[in-house]
Amino acid sequence: MKYTVLYLLLLCSLARTVSAQEAKPLTDDPQLENRLTNLTRELRCLVCQNETLADSQADLAQDLRAQIREQMKAGKTDKEIVKYLTDRYGQFVLYRPPVEPTTYLLWFGPFLFLLVGLAVLFRYVKQRRQMIPETPLTIEQRRTVDELLKDKKTT
Repeated sequence: MKYTVLYLLLLCSLARTVSAQEAKPLTDDPQLENRLTNLTRELRCLVCQNETLADSQADLAQDLRAQIREQMKAGKTDKEIVKYLTDRYGQFVLYRPPVEPTTYLLWFGPFLFLLVGLAVLFRYVKQRRQMIPETPLTIEQRRTVDELLKDKKTT
């Protein structure tokens, strides 16, 4: 019993030291931070790959945000910063890559796979239908069915 109380006190003391704090902007210029946030929402984290630079907590993402912030302070435009990053890391750094011949599979591949899947499913169903013979019941089979149904209703 006294160990349980001790464990609870230990957990409570740890909870205070681990509490999260809101991130503070690194500059005093809210316009620059807003611009940084908007730009980093359009760029992909190279480590996480499914998160934007704005959302990622990876060390590389933090470094890239700091690098972008410095370029913004130096007076570079968003287009210049994006060009610098795509020259350095390729178009993969763009969260929404442009529709170009090199990205057709990325943009249209899911629809192509869907159409192929539907065609395969349609063909499979059609073949299964052809395998099932459609022969009407004979007179004897109808009598048997009627008798079974009558027996079922009476019970």
